[in-house]
Amino acid sequence: MRVLSLLEARVLGVLIEKAHTVPDSYPLSLNSMTLGCNQKTAREPVLNALEAEVQEGVDALKALHLVFEASGSRVTRYEHNAGRALGLPSQSVALLATLVLRGPQTVSELRTASERLHRFADLSSVEGFLDELAARPAEKGGALVVKLPRAPGAREARWAHLLGGAIDVAALPVASDAADFVASGEIAALKAQQAAMQCELAELRALVERLCAELGVSRT
Repeated sequence: MRVLSLLEARVLGVLIEKAHTVPDSYPLSLNSMTLGCNQKTAREPVLNALEAEVQEGVDALKALHLVFEASGSRVTRYEHNAGRALGLPSQSVALLATLVLRGPQTVSELRTASERLHRFADLSSVEGFLDELAARPAEKGGALVVKLPRAPGAREARWAHLLGGAIDVAALPVASDAADFVASGEIAALKAQQAAMQCELAELRALVERLCAELGVSRT
């Protein structure tokens, strides 16, 4: 399969998402797809595509067998065929759609964001399907996701989809080793602990000085 444009990937992601979140309105009309593509929430980046542009994206996806027209409706409606076309289970399709719609995500973010598409039992389950997508053999089209280096200031590494082409991972900024990483919350806690210890030390000094004075002992 060729590399998808941003809008083509967005159209595919919207169709996958809406099949689960608005099943009564699915398959989608062109108007509904356009609204889904231009949605302001749960989208990264936010787009402002025209219906004609979305139609072009749909037609391109139809040629790749990723989308097809639904029958039995006066208004032309469309549904995705990602699972069959890509040879993926529903869990992988859900994760892929979430990455397409929301941009790079950590494993924990993905589990939460994809809950309406598929409810994963735990984080290890999410990681398992991501690893399968990343290790997809070349004869099946190659990897569909990649694990990005942990960014400076981040606690977890993020994952990104590859439907829009390869990502130059080597060019991305990389955080220091996890052992050297201290979160801002941990720094605040350490500062609070240090302040408390300083107060206790001041109280102990005052106590020692008072005892010395009472006993007539000089403090050297």
